[in-house]
Amino acid sequence: MKNNVQLITYIDRLTGSDTKTLNNILNDQLADLFSGIHLLPFYYPIDGSDAGFDPIDHTQVDSRLGNWNDIKVLGEGHELMADLIVNHMSAKSKEFQSVLQYGKESPYWDLFLTKDKVFPDGLSKSDADKIYRPRPGSCFTNFALPNNESADFWTTFTDNQIDIDITSDKGKEYLNRILKTFSENNIKMIRLDAAGYALKKAGTSCFMLDETFEFIDELSKAANDLGIETLVEIHSYYQTQIEIAERVDRVYDFALPPLVLNSIFTKDFTALTKWLNISPKNCITVLDTHDGIGIIDVGPMNGKPGLLNNDEIDNLVETIHVNSAGESQKATGAAASNVDLYQVNCTYYDALGQSDFDYLVARAIQFFAPGIPQVYYAGLLAQKNAMELLSNSNVGRDINRPYLDSANIEAALKKPFTKAMIELIKLRNDCSAFNGEFSIVSEKSTLKMSWKYEQQSITLMVDLVENVAHIEINEDNSSRTISLNNLLNLS
Repeated sequence: MKNNVQLITYIDRLTGSDTKTLNNILNDQLADLFSGIHLLPFYYPIDGSDAGFDPIDHTQVDSRLGNWNDIKVLGEGHELMADLIVNHMSAKSKEFQSVLQYGKESPYWDLFLTKDKVFPDGLSKSDADKIYRPRPGSCFTNFALPNNESADFWTTFTDNQIDIDITSDKGKEYLNRILKTFSENNIKMIRLDAAGYALKKAGTSCFMLDETFEFIDELSKAANDLGIETLVEIHSYYQTQIEIAERVDRVYDFALPPLVLNSIFTKDFTALTKWLNISPKNCITVLDTHDGIGIIDVGPMNGKPGLLNNDEIDNLVETIHVNSAGESQKATGAAASNVDLYQVNCTYYDALGQSDFDYLVARAIQFFAPGIPQVYYAGLLAQKNAMELLSNSNVGRDINRPYLDSANIEAALKKPFTKAMIELIKLRNDCSAFNGEFSIVSEKSTLKMSWKYEQQSITLMVDLVENVAHIEINEDNSSRTISLNNLLNLS
């Protein structure tokens, strides 16, 4: 993977159209900005109950977006990442429909995970209380089978997402078939979606077990053998991310988004600096994605201190709600069918009160943090909360999943922030100092982040009290300074 800025996007929600249109936009309006594209689920169907994360057929491109050849052509100009949804598939899939029709006689019976496979002697209250699930209610759904029988199937997320038994031969065949399809169509990297939930074991939380690490190792090796890198998607305690990073190609830095917000809200870089001194270097950095802004990633867990304490987290969340004029409250917690404050659903731009300067500073910090930066399509264009979409769908995360098209892109590209953002992206892509050594120093309200490679260096300096930020670049025996304040004033 190239050490350049990447784009995260749905094909249809950015383009208003299909894969060929996305390719045209990437080669025209967004030309030369992104070396890689994380294509959010483009499988059939893209408009299920979870925006494509509940595939009926994981190896079929939704025909409304095109076909595998269109994906392959897109991959000739950009490194492509796709989601491997390892934990579940749609209840409407032919495989699960076969199970409902034929029960244990179905050739796909072993593909799915039932309660009694994990708890053959029954599920005790003690074991049930240990199971971790980020949604309210039971993680099992009872389905009727032939001959007046029924079975409780694991449904970790929703009753339309049936968990796969990844330890079975059928489960392994299923995942390997997806990997092979990816490798044949220019997919160079996969995001292991919901991998932390994939293995279940009696007497445990059924989340991020020792056996889960072994599964990730095995799946990563299978992908690597096909020329595919792996990115593990885990929202969990920050030390868990550090442990995972030692065993896979890439992890997300999900602690970065809330820590950047906390820094700007409190004018205090202490927590962020502590994290960036210990954070994994083989990471993908984000500020926003198709999901919410993670809270669990910086909080305490099981009596162990977090990167932020409970009072700091309360202040962080409340400030987001205030900055967004209460819009984030309508999409978060119970409003998003989450059992607790797992994530805050809000655009990053609204979380910062639509302040162009604060948002540009946040992006600059992301680009200077260790790792390869990914920019979400809505964040690239500084989109506001999609309240009408949220109202129509009642899906909390839709607040940050707007439907756009080429005209929306054209309008956004004329905004001062987007112009400044593009300059930052080009700088991050072109400066070879980012291939060198990283250092960070802060004194509460001031921050200095530096990269040095051979005779070249680049430094970001931010002062949150004075509301100024600039970048100093030294290369080819010359130096120059770029003021972020001035970038926003150029039009």
